[in-house]
Amino acid sequence: MALLLGYDVGSSSVKATLMDAGTGKALAAATSPDRELEIIARQPGWAEQHPDTWWQHVKLATQKIRDKTRFDPGDVKAIGISYQMHGLVVVDKNKQVLRPAIIWCDSRAVPIGQKAAKDIGAKKCLKRLLNLPGNFTASKLKWVKDNEPKVYAKIDKMMLPGDFIAMKMTGEIRTTPSGLSEGILWDFEKDKLADFVLDNYGISPDVVAETVPTFSLQGELTGAGAAELGLKAGTPVSYRGGDQPNNALSLSVLKPGEVAVTAGTSGVVYGVTDQKNFDPKSRVNIFVHVNHTEKKPRYGVLLCLNGTGILNSWLKHNFGGDGLDYPQMNDLAAQAPVGSEGLVILPYGNGAERTLENRDIGASIHGWNFNIHRKPHVLRATQEGIVFALNCGLQIMRDMGTRLKTVKAGNANMFLSPLFAEAFATVTGATVELYKTDGSQGAARGAGLGAGLYRGPEDAFVGLEPVRKVEPNKQRKKAYQGAYENWQAVLNRQL
Repeated sequence: MALLLGYDVGSSSVKATLMDAGTGKALAAATSPDRELEIIARQPGWAEQHPDTWWQHVKLATQKIRDKTRFDPGDVKAIGISYQMHGLVVVDKNKQVLRPAIIWCDSRAVPIGQKAAKDIGAKKCLKRLLNLPGNFTASKLKWVKDNEPKVYAKIDKMMLPGDFIAMKMTGEIRTTPSGLSEGILWDFEKDKLADFVLDNYGISPDVVAETVPTFSLQGELTGAGAAELGLKAGTPVSYRGGDQPNNALSLSVLKPGEVAVTAGTSGVVYGVTDQKNFDPKSRVNIFVHVNHTEKKPRYGVLLCLNGTGILNSWLKHNFGGDGLDYPQMNDLAAQAPVGSEGLVILPYGNGAERTLENRDIGASIHGWNFNIHRKPHVLRATQEGIVFALNCGLQIMRDMGTRLKTVKAGNANMFLSPLFAEAFATVTGATVELYKTDGSQGAARGAGLGAGLYRGPEDAFVGLEPVRKVEPNKQRKKAYQGAYENWQAVLNRQL
């Protein structure tokens, strides 16, 4: 039997899945810890975690898998890693971590990225990087250089979170083109490391890890790594990808026109294109997709809406009343008509929104009539407002030339609401396919591809079938269009 082991190393937890390579069936899955991991905030706007904590929970999740199912470690033919994007890990020559990781939601490097865009020139940045330097990994390293010179002097290599986990497994420090692009360190014009960004920051390219293909033999489990995980030494690590590109992979979103959507705490739309296009206002991000090659370029266009499931959760805990769960909220919301009889909710209450050019306008409610609106209206306006905000961002992607043919999502979070799924399909005009999969399963399939266990992507997605499809509701299309236009008019008045 050929088994695959996939890890999804997030800022909340680590999830692992053991998969049968032949059937695509998940044999066991485990998450560690049971509660969300702590995020250290030593100052407002800061967010750090210690990389050793991630490794500890990789080991614990693996132990849980081993406790759940008996398997021969020798049957594990490949390991894949998905990880939280944009983080910064720095180590010395002995591969020892020099400081806690500065993770994706840390905003301390915003001024550094803004200055770099001005110094390099926005036009050059957008042409060569398809993004502005922003608050990404390269800018975070520059912050360490400027503010912690003693730490910086000891740095041998910088890494992304997934690179660190791979290093703990294999002893090798490597990264990928996709990883460099998420750090805004990839020159899309020349298909190589963006030296001019490092030059601007006064950082030597020697600190950047060796680049290897996303799907490739990236190292083998060392004796020490195997002993800590309870696996076999020599097992290949053959895939790593940031969480959003990997989520797209887990849904087999690999071709231009295919789109992956996540509607958890935040909402993410990730569309695949073969065009090196950019948004002049940098309201969406463009990364090298996991299956990119020079002959067949593939880029991921990423839209993020901060206020998604967090708004629904806020209502559940502060508005719904004791004992009201999400299915009940969905049922209540469905009692109100499309458009919620003029009630409009803007879901922008989770910080500055990139699609609004980094404005922080807060969440707000409009058109509230005490004689008309009841709890169902508020709940429906919430779900519609999130869909409308996502569609507003999707328009940016459409304007960039991103085609919207197929939308795929995990059958989870907001998509568990029939109302939300119907509204999304009808407003965007796309059929939504919902799957039972996750990031750790995607990492496992990616490992199989990287190890050459599959002839191609078609074979790698054996067993992945949609659990349901949601078509646009033709009868309600006009009503949804009217509701969206009303919502858009309210938003425009706030900007």
